Amino acid sequence: MPNQWIQLIPLALVLYVVFALFIWPIIDVLRNEFTGYNKIVWLLAIVFIPFLGGLLYLIMGGKQKILSQKDGE
Repeated sequence: MPNQWIQLIPLALVLYVVFALFIWPIIDVLRNEFTGYNKIVWLLAIVFIPFLGGLLYLIMGGKQKILSQKDGE
């Protein structure tokens, strides 16, 4: 019985990473400002291509954010 639980640990870690790469980018997009339609495009990419969209946002999306006065201080 304990071996069955140990075998589930790698699956749980993979699911956690996939879930994190879905939720974290969505929260980041909603909390930041972007120029034009970039916010909508990133949200659609993250929702319709969950793992890849979130990964691409974390790699490229941060460069497209507009810095607010609070961020620049």
